[in-house]
Amino acid sequence: MLSDRMEKALNDQVNAEFYSSYLYLSMAAYFNEVNLTGFARWMEVQALEELTHAMKFYKFINERGGRVALAAIKNPKTAWSSPLEAFEDAFKHEQMVTGLINDLVDLAIAEKDHASNHFLQWFVAEQVEEEASANEIVQKIKLMGEAQGGLFMLDRELGQRIFTLPPGSTLVAAAAN
Repeated sequence: MLSDRMEKALNDQVNAEFYSSYLYLSMAAYFNEVNLTGFARWMEVQALEELTHAMKFYKFINERGGRVALAAIKNPKTAWSSPLEAFEDAFKHEQMVTGLINDLVDLAIAEKDHASNHFLQWFVAEQVEEEASANEIVQKIKLMGEAQGGLFMLDRELGQRIFTLPPGSTLVAAAAN
C-alpha cells in the first residue's frame, strides 16, 4: 500500500513523464518544420519512450493499490533557434527529470517503502542513459560547428533510431510504428 505522500509524488511523476512526451513531440514538430526529419524521428522515439515511462508509473500506482490522478499537462515550448538549442533543452530537461527521480527515491527511503525504492531503481539507471544520449548529441552538434554537411550526416544517423517497447510495458506496440 502506498502512503498518501508517495501516491501523490508518483502521480506528479506520471504528469512529468507525460509532459516529457509532449515536449519531445513539440521538438519533433520543430525539426519537421526545418526539414530535419532524422532529428524529428529521434524526438518522436523519445516521446514514445517518455510515454512508456508514464505508463510504468501508472501501472505501478495501480498495482500498489493507489489511485491514479491525472492532471493537466502544461504547454511545452514550441520554437527553438537551432538544433543545438533544442538538444541543449532536451539535455537540461533530462537533468531535471533525474532530479525528480532522485527525489522520489529519497522519499521512498524516508517512508521505508522498499517496493517503490526497488521500482524506482530502473528509472535511476534509465536517467543515466537519457542524459548521456542527449548530451552526446549536444556535443556532436558543437563539434561540427558551422559545418552544414555534418548536420545532415547527423540527421541521417538520428533518423535510424527505432523505438523498442520495454518488457512489461502497457503501451500498445502498434502505436510505435
